Formats: sequence, structure tokens, C-alpha cells
Amino acid sequence: MENILAFILAFLIVYLVTPILMKLSIKYNFTDKPTERKKHRGEIPLCGGIAMYIGFFAIYLFVNQGNITEKLGVFIGGSLILLIGLIDDYYKSNGKEFPIYPRLIIQLLAAFIVFKCGIVFIGFTNPFTGIYIELSMLLQFTLTITWIFGVTTVINWSDGMDGLAGGLSFISAMTFAGAALILNQGDSAIISLILAGVIVGFLVYNRYPARIFMGDSGANLLGFILSIIALDGAFKQATVLSLFIPILALAVPIFDNLFVIVKRFLEGKPVYQADRSQIHYRLQEKGFSQRQVVTYINIISLTFSAISIILLLIKK
Repeated sequence: MENILAFILAFLIVYLVTPILMKLSIKYNFTDKPTERKKHRGEIPLCGGIAMYIGFFAIYLFVNQGNITEKLGVFIGGSLILLIGLIDDYYKSNGKEFPIYPRLIIQLLAAFIVFKCGIVFIGFTNPFTGIYIELSMLLQFTLTITWIFGVTTVINWSDGMDGLAGGLSFISAMTFAGAALILNQGDSAIISLILAGVIVGFLVYNRYPARIFMGDSGANLLGFILSIIALDGAFKQATVLSLFIPILALAVPIFDNLFVIVKRFLEGKPVYQADRSQIHYRLQEKGFSQRQVVTYINIISLTFSAISIILLLIKK
């Protein structure tokens, strides 16, 4: 009942606060304007990240699960991610580009704070010997920071069509919740469901044709929270199989954006230079409508997630 209540409350907060934030965004010109790369109808409020931030932390900070140090680290890190994302969104709303290095530094700082607060990839169990292998501190640090920064980035890069990043994040959050329940990880389950509720509340307004965008602030925040749930859930289980759960749950954004990075590198373009290389743009260029693209990609993501849960149940 606590899990269900957390989901419902998170949904309601985002659902109720979003219309207020939309009006404020329009009033203060905090909107996304159409460009050659971003073809949407008129100016769209960019306040989705704020709504999801409010909805998530209003519940997360007051649930019983988790220790206060970890919660504080997630809150501070999430606040930094939101803030730098809002600055980026503000620049974009005024037709300007925010420099990459401040974003990079803040995202790495947020990941470092989470690491220092104890949310860490520590090691795994050798499947052949059954012996637990604890990684060196340097490897723990490197893998944890890389994972948090990487997932934060790929979710942001997947935010290119109405409902897409939200749909992929919802599927991932529900996969993490299912895995946590199977693995008897109550903390991870409730946090996953809080995030899922927040996303559903946002998707009410973001499904095609979108009335609101999450912006870089929202997309980065979703990726940041998802990466932490994986570290504090499936990765903590330490079996080799459990390590694949987050990778399969996030397979579409991870592997699509790895493809994008390689493509840009081979073409001599800056990795962070936005273009139309992602799978959703490639499908659109082949004649798929926005609805079809989002549905198709979500089905692929759901398939990978279902495979991870099935494998976990078989192993169980």
C-alpha cells in the first residue's frame, strides 16, 4: 500500500502543479521556440523539469526508506542538475547556446556528491566461483561517476519528440520497480514508483501533441535519478545477472546514443553538437509519424525490459 500511495501522490503533485507552472512559463517567456532541428507547434512551456523535481522530492524526502545521508546527497545532486538545466533552458528560450563546460562540471559534481554519500558501484559476485569481488576504490569511483554521468546524458539526448524521453524513463522506472520487488529491495521499489508516478503526471501534458516540455532540466534530472536507482538497487545485488537489468532497461537510449557518439566522432563533429542522428529522427526521415516513432521505440524498450525481468524470474 505504501508503494501504491507513493506512486499516486507523486502523480497528483505533478498533475496539479504543472498547469500553474505552464502559465508562469508563458508569462515569463520561458518557452521552447521552433527551430530547423526542433519542429513543433508554436512556443511550448519548458517547466516540466520543475514540476517533476517538486513531485519527486516532495515524496522521496519523506518516505521512511533509505538513510538521511544518501537522501541528502540525492537531493543536493538533483538540485544542481535541475539548476544547471534550467540555466541551459533559459539560454535556449532566448535563442542562445549555454557553454558546455559549466554543464559538464556541474553534472560531474552532482555525481561526485552522490558517490561521497555512499551510493556506489562496489563490486560483483564471480559467477564461476561464487566469490564476491570488491573493486578498488579507483574503479568504484570511475564506474560510479561514469554511470551517473552517462545515463544522465543519454536520457537528455533522447528527449527529441513528444512523450519519448518520458516514455522511455517510465518503462525503465517500472522495470527497476519490478526487479526491486523480485529482489526484495523495498527502498529501490518505492523510489522507482515515486519516479514512475512523477513521469505519468508529466506525460499527461507531454504526450503528442505536447503542451509542455521537460527541457534539459527535466531530461537530465530523470537520467540522474534513474542512474541512482540502478546503483542503489540492481547493481547493489552484485550478481552478474542483476548487472544486466539496468543496461537492458535503458538499452534504447544507451545504445542509440553510443551510435550517435561514434557517428559524430567519425564525421569529425563535436560529440555534444546537436544534430538529427538519434533513432527517433532517423525513423521520422523514413516517413514515420511522431506517434509511430514514439510507439515503436517504446515497444523496443519494453521488450528489452521484459527480457530482463524474465531472466531475473528464471534465475530466481
